Amino acid sequence: MKKIYRFLILSAIAALLIFQNNKLFAGNEDRSGQSGASELLINPFTRSSGWGGVNTANGRGLDAIFTNVAGIAFTQKTEVMFAQTQWLKGSDINISTFGFTQKVGETGVIGINIMSMSFGDIMIRTVDQPEGGIGNFTPSFINIGIAYAKAFSNSIYGGINFKIISESISDASAEGIAIDAGIQYVTGPTDNIKFGISMKNVGPTLKYSGDGFSFRGYMNNTTNNLTIEQRSAEFELPSLINIGASYDFVFSEKHRLTIAGNFTSNSFSKDQYILGAEYGFMQYLMLRAGFSYEDGIFDVAKRTNALTGPCAGITIQAPMSKEKGSTFSIDYSYRATNPFQGCHTIGARINL
Repeated sequence: MKKIYRFLILSAIAALLIFQNNKLFAGNEDRSGQSGASELLINPFTRSSGWGGVNTANGRGLDAIFTNVAGIAFTQKTEVMFAQTQWLKGSDINISTFGFTQKVGETGVIGINIMSMSFGDIMIRTVDQPEGGIGNFTPSFINIGIAYAKAFSNSIYGGINFKIISESISDASAEGIAIDAGIQYVTGPTDNIKFGISMKNVGPTLKYSGDGFSFRGYMNNTTNNLTIEQRSAEFELPSLINIGASYDFVFSEKHRLTIAGNFTSNSFSKDQYILGAEYGFMQYLMLRAGFSYEDGIFDVAKRTNALTGPCAGITIQAPMSKEKGSTFSIDYSYRATNPFQGCHTIGARINL
């Protein structure tokens, strides 16, 4: 028990130190727009997005890769998930997500997830031809995560996720890496009280490069035609920290209600306070809803986020094998936005 508490204390201290060094202790809206790779802040997973990503403390399985990677340590054997998101419906932005986790050994779990954003064909416009008509280009955003989590005891779980970030168009690109890390602590008479803390998107700065930053030009008063390359400024990753807690009200073997809360401290935007609830009828039906609050969320003139706060989701799950405990589920989540017609995510999951 002493080792467990020592581990918790050291992990919390390390998190706070890294937090402070990266100036993450309070959201700084004055720095909005100074970071890049903002797709790292988009939750592409169906279940966790259905209640606002509030499940830092009680995330389980694949969805935990986004909120708190320590939660994938609860994978029983094998889990596979596909999801498709209509991001800001009406903007023609689609997100495809694949996730896989596999238990290794007695207490370890490895996982991989791939998130790809599609923006469709965008017309090329230049200073000389602002109306276009010279072709299209297609941006490509891909994030690949390789995760490992471990159960250190019956109460404490930890995990780490290494992410590869790639953003590109035909003549310019940026690549980089980032790290997520988190811990979860489970306690209570029936393991119904949970705490969690996670750090996300910690890594070196990124920089764009490519032929798009070069052009042909002549030196003054000469006929020498040279290729001139412009410098691209570096940008930081949108690092953040999540601190969450949850409590399970178990009314009977069939009915469960989970209440969860989460605080997100963003390094380049406003801090967020999230509340959510999930009702579960055995393992067959789960209903969830949440609300994410940040300063100015109710004031259109002050709001800086397209997501307006409310979200909801549903899971319908069917057993595939009672002996092995394998299941198949369909998940859906909705996030309210202004403008556009919300964010819709639908996914399928197989738990073997």
